[in-house]
Amino acid sequence: MLERLNTTFRDSVLGGLSQHPKTLEPKWFYDAVGSALFDQICLLPEYYPTRTETAILRERADDIAEALGAGVVLYEPGAGSLSKARIVLEALEAPSRFVPTDISSTHLHEAAEDVREAFPDLAIEPIACDFTKHLAIPPSVEDDMPVTLFFPGSTIGNFEPGEAEALLRRFREESGAQHLLIGVDLVKDRNTLVAAYDDAAGVTAAFNLNLLERINRELGGDFVIEKFQHVALFNEEKSRIEMHLESLEDQEASIAGSSIQFTAGERLHTENSYKYSPDRFSTMAARAGWNESLVWTDDKNWFGVFLFTAAA
Repeated sequence: MLERLNTTFRDSVLGGLSQHPKTLEPKWFYDAVGSALFDQICLLPEYYPTRTETAILRERADDIAEALGAGVVLYEPGAGSLSKARIVLEALEAPSRFVPTDISSTHLHEAAEDVREAFPDLAIEPIACDFTKHLAIPPSVEDDMPVTLFFPGSTIGNFEPGEAEALLRRFREESGAQHLLIGVDLVKDRNTLVAAYDDAAGVTAAFNLNLLERINRELGGDFVIEKFQHVALFNEEKSRIEMHLESLEDQEASIAGSSIQFTAGERLHTENSYKYSPDRFSTMAARAGWNESLVWTDDKNWFGVFLFTAAA
C-alpha cells in the first residue's frame, strides 16, 4: 500500500509540475506532518470554518440525529481528526458502525483509537484510501444498513465545480447512502476569507510549504524551502480562495531524477477553496442526485451544514 501511494504521489507531483502554470494536488497536504499542522490551523482565531461548523453541529446535533434515524452507519471520507464525527456520533441513536477513511494512514489510525476509547461499544473500521479515486466500503456494511456520508470541513470546496458535482454523484453511486451530511463554506467578505488562509502566526504558510518538504522527504527532492513563500488570495470572479507557493528567485529543483525550473515570481498553485451560496450548492447537488432535506447555518450565514437525501 505504501509503495503504491508513493508511486502515485511521485506521478502526481511530476505531472503537476510539468503543467503551465505548475500545480500540486491538495490531497498531498495530508501526510502526518501536514495533518498535524491542519489540526493547528483549525484552532487559529482567523480560521472561522472549523469553529463555525463545529458550533452548528453541536447546536443541531439532536435535529441531525432525528433526521437520520437509528442504526446509522456513519461513513466519513477524508476524515482527518474525527472531532466533528464525534459530535454526530454522540447524538445518534444506536449507530451501527463508524467508517472513517483518510489518505494519511498513521493520522487516521491514531484518531480512530481516540474514538474507540470514547465509544467502546461502537464498531469502528478505519480505512486508508484516497476517496478522490474510490470509496472503500467494507463488507461489514450490509445492503440494508442505512448509510450516511459525512463530509464536513467544506472539503468539497477544494474541487473545481464540475469535479465537485462528479464527486457528489460518485459518492451516491458507490456508497448506496441514503443521506449526505456535508459542510459548505459560504460566500462572505474578502478580508475574512483571506485572513483565514494567511494567518498571522504563519501556520497556514507552514502547512503549504510542507508540501515541498514532503517531496524532499519522500521523493528525494532538493527544494530549498526558504526560496518559496506562501501566497493566499481571493479570486472574486471564480468565488474561490487560491493558495500558491511563489518562487523568490530563479531556481532549479530536482525530483525523482527530473529537473524543474522556476523563475522569480512564478507561482505553484496548491489549492482552491470555492465558496458557495446555499442555492448554488443545492442546485449542484441536485444535478448529482441529492435532494436537499435540511440546511443549518450560523447567525452570520458564514457556513452551512446541508443534509441531502439520495434521489430515487
